[in-house]
Amino acid sequence: MSNNKQELRIICPNGHLGFAPTKEESFYIGAATKPDYYCCDSGSDDIGPGPLGADTCASNIEWQKHDLELMLVAAREQGVPMIIGSAGDTGSNSKVDMYVQIIKDLARKHNMPKFKLAYFYSEVSQEYLKDKMKQGIAIEGLDGREDLTTEQLEETDRIVAVAGVHPYIQALQMGADVIIGGRSSDCAIFAAPALLNDFSESLSYYLGKVLECASFCAEPYGAKESVIGTITRDDVKVTAMHPDQRCTVASVAGHAMYERSNPFFEYVAGGMLDMTRCSYEQFDDKTCRITGPEFTPVQDKVKVKLEGSGKVGEKYIGIAGIRDPYTIKNIDQVVEWSRQQVREKYGDSGYGLYFRIYGKNGVMGDLEPVKEIKSHELGVVVEGVAPTKEMAEEITLTGTRQLFYARLPEVKGTAGTAAFVMDEVLPAGGAHVWTMNHVVQVDDPMELFPVKMIEIG
Repeated sequence: MSNNKQELRIICPNGHLGFAPTKEESFYIGAATKPDYYCCDSGSDDIGPGPLGADTCASNIEWQKHDLELMLVAAREQGVPMIIGSAGDTGSNSKVDMYVQIIKDLARKHNMPKFKLAYFYSEVSQEYLKDKMKQGIAIEGLDGREDLTTEQLEETDRIVAVAGVHPYIQALQMGADVIIGGRSSDCAIFAAPALLNDFSESLSYYLGKVLECASFCAEPYGAKESVIGTITRDDVKVTAMHPDQRCTVASVAGHAMYERSNPFFEYVAGGMLDMTRCSYEQFDDKTCRITGPEFTPVQDKVKVKLEGSGKVGEKYIGIAGIRDPYTIKNIDQVVEWSRQQVREKYGDSGYGLYFRIYGKNGVMGDLEPVKEIKSHELGVVVEGVAPTKEMAEEITLTGTRQLFYARLPEVKGTAGTAAFVMDEVLPAGGAHVWTMNHVVQVDDPMELFPVKMIEIG
């Protein structure tokens, strides 16, 4: 299905739905212009592996409901589609189900007329990948990782595949009014409607790239404000909705090029989006016009990105504040003393002990020693990871309190001057690591993302 529209307008109210609430003023300003689609990404791997591995949300549930309600009410009043990707931060199956239920509840709350809701899951089973590997298909590593091994796979608790535009296009072709997607490429959520309406791949994927973080592409900086992207046969325009924000050449180009390398490779799109060829111009006071991005399809078989997380133990944290100048000067020896006290009981392996030092001449973490520390105070966050909660708690408590008891030369018996140490350490839940950042070859881009349709109301 396609049409002959010469212009398509998409509003994005939030760069990560529910991570912090959408600002309502700019949203309503944008909604009043009657955009063709309401689209928002709801997930990211920036939140770390914990939420995926534990199947929890990184975002407050009420904030997520708030953002979904804003979009659903406006989209249904106007009678245009609403698209959400990477439901519930991770796009796991349970979070898709959670969002579908929220939409049902909101429809009942607002007594909405019947509408069609499409949804798809993104989780991938270990068995599916084991079968691929038995067929001799390598699960290729990204960002310097080796190809996936059976051992790594078995250490993984949950896997999601990253969907491209295909399930969104199919859902729209099926007549969906609302789409709730599992884990998805950020830009695919916005590119899909444009591609369905026969706009070029180059401009459609650029539209997705510039809209995915909402007002991050505007100045002055202000998150969680709405922007509208407009695609034509010749260009993309992006307009800030907040009265005090503007989309400028500098803000839009800077946002589009923040990726670590170019061309930006979009695995789930099956090609390369080269943004180094873009031209930017100020269209009006609040709008930047972009021309010239180039999308080049990859000719080999479709590859879908996989994200996997595995639990490695339980975690506790402790916090210490250090003001004594002599202790600050010798902080590396103080940390080593604390480590040694843990080693004396638990040895050198089977746990993790990490010291994050804030104020060490503006640096943080387990870094190279600084010759001269100018800060008058250090904040030390101690993280202990171990197989059991009891062990993690003791390791963290020992590592934190021993900062207070470190035996430094030239200290003449004075106690209590070195540090303020928390009386207790705090449980921080399970500790997870990324076990998978890979791509899998598939015969059909819809292979992992079957679309389901239900009627609401």
